Amino acid sequence: MSQPWLPPDGVTRTSDVITVSAGMFKGREFRCPAADALKTRGYHTTDPVPRRRERLEHFTLGPFMAACDIRSGPGGRPPRTRTGPLHDGLRTWSEHGVKMYEAAFPLDPERPLHEVPEPWTYRYRPSGPDPRDAQEYRLTVWGRCLASPDGAYRELRLPVHRLRDLPPDGFTAAVALVLAEGTPGPPPERVRIVEFALFDGGTRELFAGSREEARARYREHGPAALAGVLDGREYRPGSACGGCPYLPVCPALRTAPGLLGIEAHDRPRRTWSVTNGRAYRACPARDHMRRLHLPTADSVEREVTAERGRALHAYLAERHAHGSPRPCTVEVPEEWVPEGFDLPAHERALGALLLRRHAAVCPLRYVGDGTDVRTEPRVVRHDTAADVVVLATPDLLYRDAGSWVWRETKTSVTDRRSDRPLLERYPQLALAVVLIARGDLGGDPFRARVELEVLRPGGADLEIIDPFAPANRVTAEKVLRAMVADWHGDDQYAARPGRSCERCEVARWCTASSVSEAAA
Repeated sequence: MSQPWLPPDGVTRTSDVITVSAGMFKGREFRCPAADALKTRGYHTTDPVPRRRERLEHFTLGPFMAACDIRSGPGGRPPRTRTGPLHDGLRTWSEHGVKMYEAAFPLDPERPLHEVPEPWTYRYRPSGPDPRDAQEYRLTVWGRCLASPDGAYRELRLPVHRLRDLPPDGFTAAVALVLAEGTPGPPPERVRIVEFALFDGGTRELFAGSREEARARYREHGPAALAGVLDGREYRPGSACGGCPYLPVCPALRTAPGLLGIEAHDRPRRTWSVTNGRAYRACPARDHMRRLHLPTADSVEREVTAERGRALHAYLAERHAHGSPRPCTVEVPEEWVPEGFDLPAHERALGALLLRRHAAVCPLRYVGDGTDVRTEPRVVRHDTAADVVVLATPDLLYRDAGSWVWRETKTSVTDRRSDRPLLERYPQLALAVVLIARGDLGGDPFRARVELEVLRPGGADLEIIDPFAPANRVTAEKVLRAMVADWHGDDQYAARPGRSCERCEVARWCTASSVSEAAA
């Protein structure tokens, strides 16, 4: 028998109407199932903490939607979508998206469609007692909502950055139901759902059919998906914590006051990772545009050296996580490259050589069983002093005789060593040092340590860092403060044109870039 769904302490239900937005059905990694369930059921924190808002607009598709509102609405009517001031990169991206939209959906005099003044909502009132104590259920959609003049045809255009994987069947089924049965407006005869990519104007039809076919699609895929949203129990700390209203009462997010070494209680709550810190250090605009998930240039993002490194990490992650832990050997399959990676023959050969070098330092030699291994775990901590949610993904955490060890793996095509201090060269090691020194990972501190594995053609280097050595901890804390301090107080993310523009994956959207346009 399944356990009943229960809210955490510190929240109060303020509505007997359950409202589910279609986006919750996508259930992607950045969403938190428990937070979605609380929101749908109308829960609010008992003692809400006032939060300062960001000065710039952070909803990437908001300016595009606002521009479409103005374009489609009667003159003088304000857009339905409200946005804050725009960063230069977001403005450029939004203008590009509007042009792509206009090209993808030209006006058709023979089949005129108009934007409806209010998005459709499906409403259902239970006929008897409801297990979730709801008087009404509502399903809502978001996107460009269009209909024929007589209302017999409805179309929802879903803006996305690029056309990637198909959304889950439950998502498409829920949207189809809203289009078929939602109000306002007369019931349609036919409905259509189409994705639109702002990046290149591509379109993809997700569903097209009659009203009855839409209802049938929901009956097949919708109820189970809806129950999954409404009854979500998993608290999934991560990037979604930055804007989560339930963060103060979350039972899964661990606090780490003072982790970053700064204190400020009048700033917006944000998320931070070492990857963000590196991008901000190169150029504040670069970090901001990456946080907005603006499309990146494949020529930079999927450059062959970076692609080889990611493929190696993916191979090792799968190898270390597979079944009972067995140390890696020099026997590397000829076709070792994981699915989704495209490497030329010489890079595949180099990668196989580096993987053979890994066998000499494979950490699985020290573990007892699968419970001692965490492959690419998500480490999330809330620094309450700075009000920053810190995100980290170690390549591997493993337990050596009861002590947790943080292992990072890097690759190099040369056997030359750098004289630059490790904690400065690899800030993720600095974060690891501070976390372990604070006792944050738990376990026995006796053997707890940070390890850096560097795979080279001539062999593997294994650097061991003692997090409890005072000099290491002081250096690590200094590295973190230096990476975070300026970013934490920045509200504008101004571009810093220079040599780094040549290798910037989002330079295309930056008018201040010294590069005219990054190849896409």
